[in-house]
Amino acid sequence: MSTGRAGHVARSTPVPNSETSRQAAIRTFLRTKDGVSIDSVYDPSAVVYKTESAPSRDLVFVIAHGFTGDVDRPYVRRVARAFAQYGAVVTFSFRGHGRSGGRSTVGDKEVLDLAAAVEWARGLGHARVVTVGFSMGGSVVLRHAALHGPRHEGRTEARTDAVVSVSAPARWYYRGTAPMRRVHWLVTRRGGRLLSRYGLRTRIHHRDWDPVPLSPVESVPLIAPTPLLIVHGDRDGYFPLDHPRMLAEAAGEHGELWLEPGMGHAENAAGEELLARIGSWAVRRAG
Repeated sequence: MSTGRAGHVARSTPVPNSETSRQAAIRTFLRTKDGVSIDSVYDPSAVVYKTESAPSRDLVFVIAHGFTGDVDRPYVRRVARAFAQYGAVVTFSFRGHGRSGGRSTVGDKEVLDLAAAVEWARGLGHARVVTVGFSMGGSVVLRHAALHGPRHEGRTEARTDAVVSVSAPARWYYRGTAPMRRVHWLVTRRGGRLLSRYGLRTRIHHRDWDPVPLSPVESVPLIAPTPLLIVHGDRDGYFPLDHPRMLAEAAGEHGELWLEPGMGHAENAAGEELLARIGSWAVRRAG
């Protein structure tokens, strides 16, 4: 049995030391520090034999999906399979999404969900953790790294060793594109929340943020010196290019910016070649 500080209890076995052994996948519910149950899946690395191009057994990717996603969405499973070529993978459904409990706060309390998943990954024996977030999840990995980074060394179990933020906003309350105006309607209107609940399997909290959480661009400077990769498509219909450029400017020398030609938004737009490049970057930069 393994018990995490976030209150998780699940049947599991240590990550194998043998180069030829494989650990079985695990599905369980984690419990966050504020008591929300989070549907979570652990997939061991798809690499059986360690070679020059294969990852070390100690690396794990923790994937933070976008708004209205969940652990069972085909595009989330596709991302998990891609990163399993470079390390083990933890996927989970944010609160209010899929089979997880609670209600979505659209990027605020979700940092607690990610922290529980990172603690679980470390409890399974992984020494290096890379958090990879898409869209809303991209803002969550930035805030999580700021809250659990080098300046908060007491929170060792929830720390991350490298951060990848894909298609993330730089600032809150952005309504400059038609897709984001639709998202705001879903979140702020009763009819929108009903549609989200029954049509998109996403339960949204009706209360406004109080207080307003630290924005992604305000979070980025607090991540250093943890390696940071910012990825954004030049055809993103939700957030134009001033968002990734703001994040990169705030990151300074410790961040990298990849502007991807022809790429749209988040998981559905991330092709296999891009995911492979992100996996390779993580292997090199995660400690």
